[in-house]
Amino acid sequence: MESKIPEGYEEEVLLGASELSDLIKEIAGEIFSRHSNDKRMILLGIRTRGIYIAERIKNSLEAKEAEISIGTIDVTFYRDDLAHRHHWPQVQGSKIPMNDLTGEQVIIVDDVIFTGRTTRAALDIVFDYGRPAGVELAVLVDRGHRELPIQPDYAGFRVETEREDAVLVELKEVDGVDRVIIWRKK
Repeated sequence: MESKIPEGYEEEVLLGASELSDLIKEIAGEIFSRHSNDKRMILLGIRTRGIYIAERIKNSLEAKEAEISIGTIDVTFYRDDLAHRHHWPQVQGSKIPMNDLTGEQVIIVDDVIFTGRTTRAALDIVFDYGRPAGVELAVLVDRGHRELPIQPDYAGFRVETEREDAVLVELKEVDGVDRVIIWRKK
């Protein structure tokens, strides 16, 4: 499935499939080196593409014999911009692997970090399930322009953007292709 470039924008491919795969393995390696003594970790992927990135990180970590639980976070009802949206988003719900995250090491996984508002909403969900020992953020792409004081602990790729640009991560599981693209205003 090919993305439709909005009128007035041009597309640039930032990463192809092999570079994307390498970045996910690098993120997994950084997580493992920081948490090699932890008995277990919980990866929570933010819908939609964060889920598949979390699964790929989990696969890399399991190759290192780490015990990983995985879950999903749907931030729809936690967003602070629902009143400003033109359509009501589809709610699919969160699936947290345990009822109490107290004392657990949690890593939130997303495809792109921009303003930080999605991450803030994800943090609200995590703390609804208890008080983890630690919460970290892993993203594939950091595009800057934060509106909140939230920074990723693990970022595969940083790209300079303008606010009106769009950075898209496309994954085989959703889009039929693995790549990262940017749409820049002409």
